[in-house]
Amino acid sequence: MDDPRPFPPEVAIEVKAIACELPSRLGLPLSRLFVPDIRAAVLARGLVAEISGTTIWRWLATDAIRPWSHRSWIFPRAPDFQPKAARVLDLYAREWQGELLGSDEYVVSADEKTSIQCRCRCHPTLPPAAARAMLVEHEYERGGALAYFAAWDVHRAKLFGRCEPTTGIVPFGRLVNQVMGQEPYASARRVFWVVDNGSSHRGQAAIDRMAKAWPTATLTHTPVHASWLNQVEIYLSIVQRKCLTPNDFASLAAVQERLLAFQRRYEQAAKPFEWKFTRHDLALLLKRLADKEHPPPTSAQRNT
Repeated sequence: MDDPRPFPPEVAIEVKAIACELPSRLGLPLSRLFVPDIRAAVLARGLVAEISGTTIWRWLATDAIRPWSHRSWIFPRAPDFQPKAARVLDLYAREWQGELLGSDEYVVSADEKTSIQCRCRCHPTLPPAAARAMLVEHEYERGGALAYFAAWDVHRAKLFGRCEPTTGIVPFGRLVNQVMGQEPYASARRVFWVVDNGSSHRGQAAIDRMAKAWPTATLTHTPVHASWLNQVEIYLSIVQRKCLTPNDFASLAAVQERLLAFQRRYEQAAKPFEWKFTRHDLALLLKRLADKEHPPPTSAQRNT
């Protein structure tokens, strides 16, 4: 039951303040606070003689305070974040070093999806029925794993992909050869490859390898912790949702067959992604993040 008598506003303020504390600062061996934990802390401090969890819940709900929830975040701290991100965004806008790309220049976004497991369910999956969702057996036997490499032509909506036993420099090189060995890329003036900083294509060494193998190919890295700037990640998230979940395969060969069949099916109706994040948006984002980390001085501070 809820508390029969109202509490002074000061009590609600104190409760919300406790809810906004990290458990470690309260001396609690917890990762997150839940309503019973907040209630126990309120009573331990002697703020009130008794209070219900319902009252605390209602107070937190008025300000949308949910200490039991959490989300991850990261500030872009790499010193070269803005110039690297801007180069990628320019390529999406068909620009490079201030000049428009020609009709014989292409932008390819590439990455790999690692350790895709083959889970052989102990009982067959049952299709949906009236008042029943698809049923997938919880127990399974492991049938191995593979890696899926994908390359996405940003402006032509063309897909290239291959399955490999594992990730690495050599498998990624085979994907590059697969793309660069066919037209229009084989005779293109330049082909820009946008990649993240994964070990298969990391650093200056990867840039040099690419240039040596294919002189018309230019490897362009996204900044560290900025895989979201790599357009092929959009496609790989679609693969995860529509092709691999739930994971129920009879063999590793079946995983490969479905991945490549899905790739062909997707490409039949594929259109370039409506990428709207620009250099200007990047500058605004970085300014907002900088203001959060280092707020500008108030008028009172400026006058001191």
